[in-house]
Amino acid sequence: MLELNWKTLRSYLTAGLLAIVTVTVLLPVKPVWAQVRTLPDFTDLVEQVGPSVVNIRTLEKVKASAAGGVDEQMQEFFRRFGIPVPPNVPRAPRPDRNQPQPDEEQPRGVASGFILTTDGFVMTNAHVVEGADEVIVTLTDKREFKAKIIGADKRSDIAVVKIEATGLPAVKIGDINRLKVGEWVMAIGSPFGLENTVTAGIVSAKQRDTGDYLPFIQTDVPINPGNSGGPLINMRGEVVGINSQIYSRSGGSQGISFAIPIDEATHVSDQLRSSGKVTRGRIGVQIDGVTKEVAESIGLGKPQGAMVRAVESNAPAEKAGIEAGDIIVKFDGKPIDKASDLPRMVGNVKPGTKAVVTVFRRGATKDLPVVIGEVGPDKSVQTAAVAEPKAHVAGPAQALGLAVSELTDAQKKELKIKGGVKVDTAEGAAARAGLREGDVIVAIANSEITSVKGFEATLEKIDKPKIITMLIRRGELAQYALIRPLR
Repeated sequence: MLELNWKTLRSYLTAGLLAIVTVTVLLPVKPVWAQVRTLPDFTDLVEQVGPSVVNIRTLEKVKASAAGGVDEQMQEFFRRFGIPVPPNVPRAPRPDRNQPQPDEEQPRGVASGFILTTDGFVMTNAHVVEGADEVIVTLTDKREFKAKIIGADKRSDIAVVKIEATGLPAVKIGDINRLKVGEWVMAIGSPFGLENTVTAGIVSAKQRDTGDYLPFIQTDVPINPGNSGGPLINMRGEVVGINSQIYSRSGGSQGISFAIPIDEATHVSDQLRSSGKVTRGRIGVQIDGVTKEVAESIGLGKPQGAMVRAVESNAPAEKAGIEAGDIIVKFDGKPIDKASDLPRMVGNVKPGTKAVVTVFRRGATKDLPVVIGEVGPDKSVQTAAVAEPKAHVAGPAQALGLAVSELTDAQKKELKIKGGVKVDTAEGAAARAGLREGDVIVAIANSEITSVKGFEATLEKIDKPKIITMLIRRGELAQYALIRPLR
């Protein structure tokens, strides 16, 4: 009985194993390369978002020609009396009924836009409506409306226009923080005047710096003239950007296009809709990036923050105690990874708001409270004149090719500094580092310099083969210089 059961069990096991092997062999095995995601289908997105995209035409009035020339009546006068037309006077063209006449409107350009609200607010680029005498918005159902320009902001290249209509299909606004590099995106616009054209591609990069206030989205979506102002759409049918610029040597698409992030665009459009203009915060500093070498030499660690090259007189930064040579590493507690982050952060703060600026100075950080000002006309930084030196010194500075002298009280006041020494001669290693006559050395290796004696003493303490970091002032501009002594 036991033997019979074992034989029966063994036969069953053998049959089952053969069945498993047979099924495994017969089933198709999906190779690794075939397990790739299929290409996206954009048809549903086009149906969903397409009605929210509009065509924008702009018109301008033809101005009367101010150029000199012989008009038709004068030419007839010359012909009747056999007088030759003076050779240096251009002949006026004969009137062409097909040509626009003075004060007559003619087409200026074609671009794109998209509906923000159901009651007729439309977003586009500022350069699209700039200089236009009339703006015509055409919907996908072929209805046309004359639009009123609510406001335009050149710095961000955002404009809002309004048409008198209700019940319009408004777009859905996406979350820019969820957008990932490599993600599929789609654009709808009017390239070369071809309405409702759909193109697609992927996000090539985020936070691309091409302007003071805009960390652009870079894509490889084919964008051409006429796409300006159109939406960049993710696979959820949400607008994540507004197409604004292309990189091109021919004027056509070359696989590099830039879109304004929708959160930046919405921030601007909200202000345009409420007041017709955009107000931005400012603290009044001129900044530059921080190199890896400078960061390591002054103890900052990694290259981060915004180096203050100059502080505007009576600006919020000066009142807060920010100095040229400081490195701003945080604004209101938010870290500044690169210099271009600072104007964006400050610009998004309402003027009059109090904030805290964290600076790295002489090897330590310091929190400085500041009251944000308002951006106005650009102001150039004036270069302060420095009087001729009265005395020269040598010593350890000679090995660096430097000769320095004391600053007068008048020079310190003019430069708004407490101390420093003036460079009278810069040769050898100092010249190779970029120092030149007239520069003022205010710090060496995070040690503040107040006199020639202090300058010499600080140099004595530094290892001779070591790279020497100097903070210098050139007029009102500050910069770091790395002097490499010859070994």
